[in-house]
Amino acid sequence: MPAVLMLRALNLGDLLVSVPAMRALRRRYPRHRMLLAGNPALAEVAALTGAVDECVPHRGLGPPAVAAPDVAVDLHGVLPGSVRALQALRPRRLVAFACAEAGHTGGPLVREVEHEVAKWCRLVRYDGADADEGDLLLPPPDVASPRPGAAVLHPGAGYGSKRWPPARFAAVARALAAQGHEVVITGTAAERGLAARVAAAAGLPETANLAGTTGIGSLLALVHEAALVISGDTGVAHLATAYERPSVVLFGPASPRIWGPPAKPCHVALWHGTGEREVLADRPDPALLRITVPEVLAAAARVLAASPA
Repeated sequence: MPAVLMLRALNLGDLLVSVPAMRALRRRYPRHRMLLAGNPALAEVAALTGAVDECVPHRGLGPPAVAAPDVAVDLHGVLPGSVRALQALRPRRLVAFACAEAGHTGGPLVREVEHEVAKWCRLVRYDGADADEGDLLLPPPDVASPRPGAAVLHPGAGYGSKRWPPARFAAVARALAAQGHEVVITGTAAERGLAARVAAAAGLPETANLAGTTGIGSLLALVHEAALVISGDTGVAHLATAYERPSVVLFGPASPRIWGPPAKPCHVALWHGTGEREVLADRPDPALLRITVPEVLAAAARVLAASPA
């Protein structure tokens, strides 16, 4: 059976914003086996998209371990490295943005400012796929939520410039708990200490700290059944979009015009930046620090009011 290889060897949020494009490719190539070269930790999420038959474990910008796919699609977005990685596989057809440095001219031009969902949908439309930018939702996982109905706060992020101060997350958690919400703090195993500091400062019990205790399936279930999700610009925010849970997303170095949730009443993106360039650094971005605790609580009240119980 001929294969379509999709390269997206990144993290959770990166995978979720590419779901409409991947589903469009599935419809475009119904007789092909759909392979995703990507983060092996996200295989369960990839399966839920309905667009992937097999995950090929892959990280970085070397050529994926796939021999001569019929079609190779560059959804990775790092030019020219990702284009060259797929060229090395000698596919019959390469679907990628034009990149003169890699010698590839048969694709659309990259735009300086474009939402990630729209970007990948535009690429696959160039190949003839019928892509729907609103096709972002996931079916629920096959596991139960560890805390159904909880308000989920996720203070961590891959870069310090995307991390709102822990003391402010704690103030939000304390206020939500006073309103009667069960509040839980999520994060990776490496962020368990951060989550513990937030929980302690908010006066929450130790059991509120779920950082490092949820596998990907449990995290999906937790967000799927959450009453509210508050996070920085990271993968959990995109999960809230995928399950249409009320969410407040705090943006700093990156613009919501590129990474923000859909324009729906159940989502609010807070941003006080002025540019479109994403600057990744160790310290919280100045634009992120302009977001206040009362502003976040007011946004939470709005999305909760706009969403059914």
